[in-house]
Amino acid sequence: MDIQRRVHPPAFKSKVALEAIKEQKTIAELASEFSVHPTQIAKWKKQALEVIQTMFSNGRIKSIENNDDLITSLYEQIGKLKVEGDWLKKKIGLIER
Repeated sequence: MDIQRRVHPPAFKSKVALEAIKEQKTIAELASEFSVHPTQIAKWKKQALEVIQTMFSNGRIKSIENNDDLITSLYEQIGKLKVEGDWLKKKIGLIER
């Protein structure tokens, strides 16, 4: 006896997980409404909560690191341009030696 496994699209999983997170209905009610086993709904809810937590915590850290890298490279460019500007001013005689 072959039992085919149902493959649920990500949109469906996220919809069910979101409903479970809202907690307006019990897991059993959601299971009967969406024709999914209650254990599966609990797993999807747990996965969604983990992803949401890591999304907010890592996103801020990455943006801060990216800003630090950007600031460092901009200061390097400013320094190079200042040196080049001073050198050009000396060459054309605007600054006395």
